[in-house]
Amino acid sequence: MRRVELNAFVPGVEPEAVFDGVIRFERYPELAPHVQSTTVHRTAPEPTGRSSWELHFRSGLLRWTEEERFLRDELRIEFEQDDGDFDTFSGHWALRRRPDGCDLHFEADFDFGIQSLEGILDPIAERVIKETVAWVVVGMFDGTQLADGVTVAAAAPAVSA
Repeated sequence: MRRVELNAFVPGVEPEAVFDGVIRFERYPELAPHVQSTTVHRTAPEPTGRSSWELHFRSGLLRWTEEERFLRDELRIEFEQDDGDFDTFSGHWALRRRPDGCDLHFEADFDFGIQSLEGILDPIAERVIKETVAWVVVGMFDGTQLADGVTVAAAAPAVSA
């Protein structure tokens, strides 16, 4: 099992507004070059959502469909794959109010279920997922500061995952 984490600070934006932005999955293809497509089947104001994803991965596409739980009062979004290329894929977005903005934490655990290839596939998938989340939050919220030395190019580069 591999874990991907990304932390960011979104200055001057209330966590509820960040929450509303994050669940706009239909915007992700325009914000992150790794995202080929997203299809939103169900979303807020329902308490649960469902979406399908295609990310550029190696020389093809990584596909999955997930269920989301929108826990607005807790400023938390949980997701779990129910069909797709991962053996398991789940995680959450957690937001925390600050006087000057909002802390954002993204975390996902995944496993392809192919032990002999995990040394090859896992690092690539981790990079693609982390970069996708970084591009999305930087693209949605001006002034977003990524933590832990994570950076994204000013202009989305051509995908060569």
